[in-house]
Amino acid sequence: MKIAVSATGQNREDMLDRRFGRCDYFQIYDTETEEFHVISNKGVSAGGGAGIASASQVLEEEITAVITGNLGPNAFELLEKAGIKAYSCEEIPVTGAIEQFQKNQLSEIALAGKAHHGMN
Repeated sequence: MKIAVSATGQNREDMLDRRFGRCDYFQIYDTETEEFHVISNKGVSAGGGAGIASASQVLEEEITAVITGNLGPNAFELLEKAGIKAYSCEEIPVTGAIEQFQKNQLSEIALAGKAHHGMN
């Protein structure tokens, strides 16, 4: 299983970013190999459509779950259609978010948050 975590940095001890579409990085963790790799979020500098760009990017990584804070309606819809479950987490280190996920301590995001327009 591959998990994408929205993150503020590239280190596993960096904090989870509660913003999905505008996070700086996605840290991808493979539960089978226990390997991490990091990708820069293409949506971070988008004038609009950041959630769509970000969701499309993590889907290319063949992930099976997302850990973030909130999802806007467009990102939520894309992930839902792809059968990807998203989970809400507080701003804690990425490794802590992964641990909470593996212990089933995170809540599934069942509804989209508010849309954000532009780089506000």
